[in-house]
Amino acid sequence: MASPATGGVVIVGSGLIGRSWAMLFASGGFKVKLYDIEQKQIASALENIRKEMKLLEQSGSLKGSLNAEQQLSLISGCSNLAEAVEGAMHIQECVPENLELKKKIFAQLDRAVDDSVVLSSSSSCLLPSKLFAGLAHVKQCIVAHPVNPPYYVPLVELVPHPETAPATMDRAYALMKKIGQSPVRVLKEIDGFVLNRLQYAVISEAWRLVEEGVVSPNDLDLVMSDGLGMRYAFIGPLETMHLNAEGMVSYCDRYSEGMKRVLKTFGPVPEFSGATVEKVNQDMCTKVPDDPEHLAARRQWRDDCLMRLAKLKQQAQPQ
Repeated sequence: MASPATGGVVIVGSGLIGRSWAMLFASGGFKVKLYDIEQKQIASALENIRKEMKLLEQSGSLKGSLNAEQQLSLISGCSNLAEAVEGAMHIQECVPENLELKKKIFAQLDRAVDDSVVLSSSSSCLLPSKLFAGLAHVKQCIVAHPVNPPYYVPLVELVPHPETAPATMDRAYALMKKIGQSPVRVLKEIDGFVLNRLQYAVISEAWRLVEEGVVSPNDLDLVMSDGLGMRYAFIGPLETMHLNAEGMVSYCDRYSEGMKRVLKTFGPVPEFSGATVEKVNQDMCTKVPDDPEHLAARRQWRDDCLMRLAKLKQQAQPQ
């Protein structure tokens, strides 16, 4: 068996994101301690991880060079925080998205760790300056925001606190690369980080187009899934511009006036309420009823598609 990578990783919180991180770190050969306050929650999480890994192995989708049993042997549970963090080189916090709760966890970690560990939060929207305010080890703190589901979608946004040491960013970046994720360096904190700002821009215009009667909800989704989304699965919007003319300068010369004209017609921020919610919900529920069984089945289908897409993207890497 390949020997575990040097230094352990601690996951704080055993929910969906915590379990996904545990699986990713184990796939990279790291020893993982999964911390939660209740032994029962830890046992349930470990059982869930075992089932998930076995299924991934059966379908040929397990990440890393170790088999499922070898990876599972690297993951253990712990309900004592001080004991869990001892000797750790990276701590990934995955508790619910609540500022006070996360601050409380980081205050506990701050008292328990030395100067060598990276303290990382999985927060999707809380600013590092609020999360890590007043911590003695603030230079070691960073947000590493994964995309749901992290096992199939490799992007991780690394967002520093204004006082985060460059070495902390470098270490987090190298670690994410080592476990097969695709880290991006967000150079300064901004509300919504990068992914959600782009996502909300798309959602906002999608909502306005439906609200103004331009297109039906189902056809709107089709514009993305069978149009823009197919390109964006392989190249981003900036490279799309570059390729859709004779380079970026040519694109801006050719299309900037048209883009500005259309952008000036964008409406205000939607309320996401009232009749439009009912209309969108009706269309979505016709396609996928909103009871737990149908939603779970559709999420499983989505995850299977993402898994196949990830394999295709690996094969499609330019030589």
